[in-house]
Amino acid sequence: MDNLSHSVAGLAVGELLHRSLPHEADTGQQRIRRRLLLFTCWAASNFPDLDLVLTPLLPAPLGYLLHHRGHTHTLLYAIPQALLLWGLIYALWPNARRLLDASASARKGFACALAGGLVLHLSMDFLNSYGIHPFHPFDSRWLYGDMVFILEPFFWVAFGVPLAMMAPLALRLLLLAVLAGVPLYFASKGFLHWGSIRGLAAVGALAGYLQLKSGPRGRRGLAAAFGLGMAFIVVQGAASWSAGRVVTSALQAQNHATQVPDVALTPFPANPLCWSFVSVESSAGKYALRRGMLSLWPDLMPISACPASRWGEPLPADATPSLAFFSLEVADLHTLRALKDGNCHFEAWLRFARAPSVGPKDATDLRYGPDRQDNFTTLDFESFRKADCPSYVPQWRFPRADLLGP
Repeated sequence: MDNLSHSVAGLAVGELLHRSLPHEADTGQQRIRRRLLLFTCWAASNFPDLDLVLTPLLPAPLGYLLHHRGHTHTLLYAIPQALLLWGLIYALWPNARRLLDASASARKGFACALAGGLVLHLSMDFLNSYGIHPFHPFDSRWLYGDMVFILEPFFWVAFGVPLAMMAPLALRLLLLAVLAGVPLYFASKGFLHWGSIRGLAAVGALAGYLQLKSGPRGRRGLAAAFGLGMAFIVVQGAASWSAGRVVTSALQAQNHATQVPDVALTPFPANPLCWSFVSVESSAGKYALRRGMLSLWPDLMPISACPASRWGEPLPADATPSLAFFSLEVADLHTLRALKDGNCHFEAWLRFARAPSVGPKDATDLRYGPDRQDNFTTLDFESFRKADCPSYVPQWRFPRADLLGP
């Protein structure tokens, strides 16, 4: 997920924890505890993304692909992260240290903010098609939620509005203007459907109203934000499951012999009806990759009504209101396996690639678009032709182990 989503969710958890704990002995300690829990949960909700400092361990693009969402995005390595963040706060924040030494409720809230922020980060990153491998080293498979867009305005609005309602009036108006203005800007540029804007407005109005009516120390708006967030994830998860079945059925109707081991799905922002996808098929020593998009309710929102800037290509002539295929690539499985065995850089790259499109000069992951020059996953073979095999390659399980053979 984007760091704005991580941040507003972390701040909302910190504020909810603070408002759920007994009051401290005096107002000074109460203020310190609030700042402590807000900062701790915000920091923990972003801390795993510090793995970006590890990307220089491998040449581009391998460093980013294999070390981002790497070891810091696992449950095991969340433990040293929590200890490090606890140590930094305890050492560098004297007022917080004194409060933690004196108050059991502050210690309880602090522990929950640390753990909650880190688990929240991993959980939110799981939701999209980029994936994580949270159980490494015990299980190094990538796990993909395929249900929430990586920049999701629903979270900005659901968590951001009740937080804004707690700010002083001038700051509150500014924050609400930003929370309204950013989605409106994306809608005007064709990235958000105007129906999504209406849905976001309803979510923000409900969460903001409940927080306002709950009073200066209330938490109803925050609780509603988490309830709305969970409902949104459930709806997106059900829609993702349905979208996968639609694509798989359409592919198998075209060729009964084909197997469909994977359909990588990405929803449009704040929109459970419009989806883009890359399917992986295998049959008779070949594998195929198809890019396309679908609408789950074409009578209400046909593909032509989905925000055009999200998919950025003219609809093919054979598109239906519910399904369109933009491209098809067919390649030989033997060639893929031979390249893996003979090219150590490609072998490392395959530890990330979920939809490996391989050409004579390069390879790219089609999840991130067909333009190989603008695709951050593109591996240029010539750049590595004379290079030594890379060190520090994490042993993530190959996403396409089903194509690579035993």
